[in-house]
Amino acid sequence: MNRLFLIALAVVSAAALLGLLVSEHPGYVLVSYRGFLYEAGLWSTLVLVLLVMLVLHSLRLVLRGATASGGLINPWSSRHRARRMDQAARLGLVDLAEGRWQEALRHLRRAAAADRQPLALYLGAARAANELGQYEESDAFLEQALAAEPRAGIAVGLARTRLLIDRGQLQEALQTIRALHAEQPQHPQVLKLEQRLLFELRDWDALARLIPELRRRHVLDDAALRRLERGVWVNAMGLAGDDASSTAALSALHARWKRVPSSLRHDPEVLASYALRLDALGAGREATPLLAEAIHQHYQPALVYLYGKIQGADSSRQLREAEAWLKQHPADPVLLLTLGRLSAANRLWGKARDYFEASLGFVRNPEICAELAHLLQQMGETEESNRMFREGLELSSAQRPAGLPAWLPAGVH
Repeated sequence: MNRLFLIALAVVSAAALLGLLVSEHPGYVLVSYRGFLYEAGLWSTLVLVLLVMLVLHSLRLVLRGATASGGLINPWSSRHRARRMDQAARLGLVDLAEGRWQEALRHLRRAAAADRQPLALYLGAARAANELGQYEESDAFLEQALAAEPRAGIAVGLARTRLLIDRGQLQEALQTIRALHAEQPQHPQVLKLEQRLLFELRDWDALARLIPELRRRHVLDDAALRRLERGVWVNAMGLAGDDASSTAALSALHARWKRVPSSLRHDPEVLASYALRLDALGAGREATPLLAEAIHQHYQPALVYLYGKIQGADSSRQLREAEAWLKQHPADPVLLLTLGRLSAANRLWGKARDYFEASLGFVRNPEICAELAHLLQQMGETEESNRMFREGLELSSAQRPAGLPAWLPAGVH
């Protein structure tokens, strides 16, 4: 309050003093130039000069602000252009995320050309062009991205690989990712993409060689890696020696089995695939002891099922082995089906019938019906055989017949 009073007092005093000066010393100004004559009092002239200076200063500020902000006075200023490029980049990235490829390409192409760090914009433009089927332009954007940021070779290479995958050019994508692997053998994303491509191309041997590196670099979690490794060896067993003679194929299968990690040797799916391949190559006698050993260690209905499907060197011994399991698993319909098959293989018709009927007592399954129907036909009971055939046909219309392992390889049932 005191301060405001003092300021007001100073202003009033200055005004009074100025008024006194004006009244006592009015002054006089005369300006004459080539016929122009200006004549006025000193104080009014000073006020006019101050007003002109104020107007000029204000005009200068307005011009500077208009130029700096890129407004209406100078719409082509560098700052205004930079703002338009930023807006184009934002719109392009939003369009890219929302799948509006044509708009994204237009915005990103424009923004990348003016940006000082255009790597992400060029990569986005490459993807948009790729989605539009403009592959040459997409590749050109990748080259521009690498030229703009030479140290981003891995990022550009990964982007190129993904775009090639999207085009369905898997072999070209594999070549690209392998070149990156040679350059950066420990890069997690490089390893992950290589794993994906090898799986898509069904190159099981190469994928099996890659798995130790995937494990060391923790590219996948333990559960995913276990599933991948199991799938690799299941498929590798099933295709071993496809392009060789029977003898050479069997040798190739043996060699591949030796490469299976010990932790997977008794995995039901891997062992089942190996056993089926042995049987397909006429070496079922090698498969049955492996199956029996695995079942003794850890009872698996799927392996029990195969044990009854694959003919070993000694069917009577197979039957004795399987009957030993019955003590601990008397209510397993899969084991009863296997015992019926092994009994039939040993020409024990009555025992086979009992086992098949016992299996059907636990689960009505078309495969068990078919086995019993064939046996009854062989025994001369035509009417009962036909009844079982009809029941089997009715049951087979179900989407997934119950009672047998669901994951067994196609064609086993």
